[in-house]
Amino acid sequence: MKIKSVRARLFQWKGKTVPPQRNFCSNAMDLLYAPQETMSTFRFHSWTVVEIETDDGIVGLGNVALAPAIAKAIIDQYLAPLVIGQDPWDYEYLWQRMYRSTHAWGRKGVGMAAISAVDLAIWDILGKSVGKPVFKLLGGRTKEKIPCYYSKLYRTDLKEMQNEAQKYLDQGFTAFKMRFGYGPAHLQHGVKENLKSVEAIREVIGYDNDLMLECYMGWNLEYAKRMLPKLEKFEPRWLEEPVIADDINGYAELNAAWSIPISGGEHEFTLYGFKQLLEQRAVSVVQYDTNRVGGITAAHKINALCESYSVPVVPHAGQMHNYHLTMSSVASPMSEYFPMFGVEVGNELFYYIFDGEPVADNGFLQLRDDVPGLGLTLKTEFLDQFEIIE
Repeated sequence: MKIKSVRARLFQWKGKTVPPQRNFCSNAMDLLYAPQETMSTFRFHSWTVVEIETDDGIVGLGNVALAPAIAKAIIDQYLAPLVIGQDPWDYEYLWQRMYRSTHAWGRKGVGMAAISAVDLAIWDILGKSVGKPVFKLLGGRTKEKIPCYYSKLYRTDLKEMQNEAQKYLDQGFTAFKMRFGYGPAHLQHGVKENLKSVEAIREVIGYDNDLMLECYMGWNLEYAKRMLPKLEKFEPRWLEEPVIADDINGYAELNAAWSIPISGGEHEFTLYGFKQLLEQRAVSVVQYDTNRVGGITAAHKINALCESYSVPVVPHAGQMHNYHLTMSSVASPMSEYFPMFGVEVGNELFYYIFDGEPVADNGFLQLRDDVPGLGLTLKTEFLDQFEIIE
């Protein structure tokens, strides 16, 4: 079996979107003056889909959401020539070939996301070629089903947030993640608003259920050091990305100083990046995304590394490529979960492009043993809502 072709297509959403709101989610732009609401720079309303075909007709699907137009160009110009004509079972060789040949400019960020998309498609081929789901190739089922936490809860009107939390509490979820809407630029008013939002969600879900808090890199070290003592009484399971991804020393200081575990890794890349985080004890929970971190080939190694440090892995954003890693690793206790909803930030586009994603049932996800590969197909229902660029 040889790889015959690599096709990368850009799916640009032209359908209806949810209007942006100020203080919807704190983020790294909050520390700068911005005339528009700051989350706009982190919205992505397009996605690149990769289809790799073998000479015996198997087609593997991969995907990339990080700077998808640039990722498509990288795949077309640099990565496709490296894998065409090769045996997909030589996946380690192919990964190293892509990684090392683009190392001068591609080892983090969009270059690694492009590699991830190709790697995902290769693993989809491997599963389909032997009639097994990908998680079976990675070690098999380590849990009967995957616990998941409800993860929308962006900062909106507090009553709306409470109603949303109640709706999913009633559906059987026992863990929830909410976003802060305010950071250092909002001064003491923002501190009070952040605390009010946590209190509002705790009022609904109580203290018998888990609550996770996300900053999305919208704070800095000084502000986080002021906030953490105020948040301890709410008993969060973790505080996510309080500072920008490059401030590893800041993560380590926060992780060591308070009882609240610090999580991160959504914006980290490769085995080497996570080795550094773990060696410095910068995070207590690792949150890579398989379609950014280097694909399944890299994520599988990161899981093993995290297991050796007894640091849990809870991948970013849910989605099928992450569920296979979670199912097959004892290092991964649970998954993030989003229901399908209107196109807002951009992660939700995944559910408009692909079929096969499991729907949570009473707070759990299930992967089927009889669906080979990643278990995804391209959805036709919303094709007219996309402009597709070859």
